[in-house]
Amino acid sequence: MTDRENFLSLLRRQGYERVPVEFILCPHLQEVCKKELGAEDYEEYFGFPWRRVDDLRLVGHDVEQYRKFYQRPLAQGADIDLWGVGHEKSPNSMHMTYMRHPLEDMETLEEIQNYPYPDFAHADGSHQAEQVRRIKERDLIAIGDMQMTIWECAWYMRSMEELFCDMMEENEIAEFLFDKVTELSLIRAKAYVNAGVDVLFLGDDIGMQHTIMMSEELYCTWIKPRLKYIIDEVKKINPDLIVFYHSCGFIEPMIPHLIEAGVDVLNPIQSECMDFEEIFRKYGDRISFHGTIGTQTVMPHGTPEEVKQAVWRNLDIAGEKGGLFVAPTHMLEPEVPLENILAYVEACRTYRK
Repeated sequence: MTDRENFLSLLRRQGYERVPVEFILCPHLQEVCKKELGAEDYEEYFGFPWRRVDDLRLVGHDVEQYRKFYQRPLAQGADIDLWGVGHEKSPNSMHMTYMRHPLEDMETLEEIQNYPYPDFAHADGSHQAEQVRRIKERDLIAIGDMQMTIWECAWYMRSMEELFCDMMEENEIAEFLFDKVTELSLIRAKAYVNAGVDVLFLGDDIGMQHTIMMSEELYCTWIKPRLKYIIDEVKKINPDLIVFYHSCGFIEPMIPHLIEAGVDVLNPIQSECMDFEEIFRKYGDRISFHGTIGTQTVMPHGTPEEVKQAVWRNLDIAGEKGGLFVAPTHMLEPEVPLENILAYVEACRTYRK
């Protein structure tokens, strides 16, 4: 198999020849890899199977316009993203930020409607097809990465507390905001798929460490139909598209809903709150998985041998047909030793079915 064939066959549970590797490094660990390994681009150095295609490029989108929506001004040095969400730097964190919400103090539907949302309908996507072509020429998978799709996109702007109140009250603000972010996400998703990506990576965190973030009723009322709509629409364009979906935390009650919505690969199956063997036994004939190697436990605190054993155990559970793109469950943070990263890579490359 070529690398592309191997990757697609693995996720379609049709067998595979090699175990691909993938992880995300925090800025500190990126510098460690540069210094210790000479890895200027760690995705290239370790031979990741995919490369991301750039999102639509907004034309004339000035994020400074969003400062006026904060009744309490943003802290000095804060960044503003393209949705107007403020990110204040924290002296107690190396790279995480404190999030501020531009719609939080709005009280009327009219205020929410008049907010200057990113204009993806008139954005520039001329670069995407060429990027896809170059990625595929290298025998790599082209991925459209748009995690933060509906729920997170909405609450980042509105604040989680306010949006939950809107949902519980069945307030028209919630309906408008969810419809708006769905509309904008679909524009982005269609652009990626029309450009020819193999994988569309969606996601919204809907789990916490030991429980789901909202009731199934709330999820099925507000989020699931909109997620299904996006997936249905892009699979009309390319029925062979593979849809990944990310949610941290405990989400087992939501897995059947995600399958019904059309998700093909679920990330990350956080090992600290879900048992992969049990999850695979229940759902492995209907959905594939990405992740499963704990970034709160074995990656930072295990020995290299324990990292290898965790990788091999989960690959054994998935079996010869595949269905598991084994990887750390989240960004690797500064406390993860380089030896454990190298152990994960070695475990993948030396695994024998």
